[in-house]
Amino acid sequence: MGAGSNDSRILDDPHDSGRSQEVDSSPGSGQPPGADHSGRAEGRRRFLKGVLAAGGLVVAGAATGAAAAAAGANRPTGGRSGVGTEGGGGSLRNAALTPATARLTPKPRQPGQLFFPDRPMGTDQIPEIEHIVVVMMENHSFDNILGMLGRGDGFTLGPQGRPTNWNPNGHGGRLRAFHMPTPCQLQHKPSQSWNASHAQFEGGKLEGFVTSASGPVAMGYFTPKDMPFTNSLARTFPLADRWFCSLLGQTYPNRRYLLAGTSLGMINDTFDMALPPNGTILEHFHANRISWKNYFFSPKGTPSVYVWMGLLGKKWVVDGTVPIGRFFSDANKGALPAFSLVDPNFTKSSEENPQDVQFGDVFLSKVVQAVMHGPKWRETLLIWCYDEHGGYYDHVVPPPAPVPDDVPPDLTKGDVKASFDQYGFRVPAGVVSAYAKKGYVSPVVFDHTSILALVEQKWNLPALTKRDAAAKAPLDMLAFSAPAFAQPPRLAAPADPARRAGCLLTGPGKIP
Repeated sequence: MGAGSNDSRILDDPHDSGRSQEVDSSPGSGQPPGADHSGRAEGRRRFLKGVLAAGGLVVAGAATGAAAAAAGANRPTGGRSGVGTEGGGGSLRNAALTPATARLTPKPRQPGQLFFPDRPMGTDQIPEIEHIVVVMMENHSFDNILGMLGRGDGFTLGPQGRPTNWNPNGHGGRLRAFHMPTPCQLQHKPSQSWNASHAQFEGGKLEGFVTSASGPVAMGYFTPKDMPFTNSLARTFPLADRWFCSLLGQTYPNRRYLLAGTSLGMINDTFDMALPPNGTILEHFHANRISWKNYFFSPKGTPSVYVWMGLLGKKWVVDGTVPIGRFFSDANKGALPAFSLVDPNFTKSSEENPQDVQFGDVFLSKVVQAVMHGPKWRETLLIWCYDEHGGYYDHVVPPPAPVPDDVPPDLTKGDVKASFDQYGFRVPAGVVSAYAKKGYVSPVVFDHTSILALVEQKWNLPALTKRDAAAKAPLDMLAFSAPAFAQPPRLAAPADPARRAGCLLTGPGKIP
């Protein structure tokens, strides 16, 4: 797909309108996820607890920079000041994928259609990978976390090594991107609500971050010194610098896309019991006997799969939600399920404001190290990303997106009138695998439904919506011909929150 591929074979994607797609052929307590920055978060969480209790969820039962070298033509960066700077298939084996088979379906895949229509549903097409682990953190844009990495499409730096990116300050001046004074964040700001996100997008000009409900803190960023492990991970393993959240909005609707390819009309962190007509990916796992687990912080936390509250009360779902400690023991024993969704502590280590981001750096380190040093390292693919941008600035214009279904946004009085035809802002993302390509930055446009595309391709499952049917699986970042990381690499130690823990009491410091 992108520059940097060292494999010479071309795989014809049967759903790519006859075009060839280049891939490697040699094969503390938690709370519900999300941040409602209008001040409703605590009420929302209390409500969800009550619903969980009424629904019969037995939580105790669970206790059982530089521009990317790979930059191509498909790299929108917007224009004018908002994004400006001052001064200027199947088992990837020969026998499995033939041109004749690939061209049987010249049109894009449709909802309900298998990735390989001529093969049995639920059969493993990428046997090199036995376990997929997904870690989704919260509420940060690519530039906010990785803009100073020096790899991928980050900030433009001036002569003194500081970002020149800026946004109008609402008073006739400019506010340049600035280093956050401490690892802590403001309470309830920045904002990534539907309205705030569209104000920030501003029709593609990206000039509304500071003047939106986010305020000046939107231009803040963290450095590799603040989050050493996360930056080391992004520097060592393949980095996706065109991974966008699935819509311009908050946590719940974006996490719904991860599981179902649609938010079913949801635009903010609200509740309903409806389930999508084609189900979530969990129903398809269950029907095809594909093992899965959602590891979460118990007993007070809530598994993130319950952003689809219609799953409440289903025994097979309750059985699939287990305490976070089980992840580390399962990884250590080589007993992870086929698909793992690993939740951070949504009140301490998810990196949602006003949390100290260092705790998220520590959590991500623990999960990655458990995978790398477990007995199934070579058979495991870990994908890490963030659910949405959190209201923080990013300089890359999100491209248009396929409308997932016929369900329009559930707008109320005062909501921005828009559609689900637009990706949200970029978020940090990458893959960790023994087969990961060294030195690779992917230029491919991904969103959270790319994870659905991956599991649908691996197990030959049907597309859930038009969005995941059109999504690209992040396979360009892997090279199955030889494991470049057969031996796990040494990564930087995570941040030590104890050294700068005072900000939890004193606050994030002075924001311009």
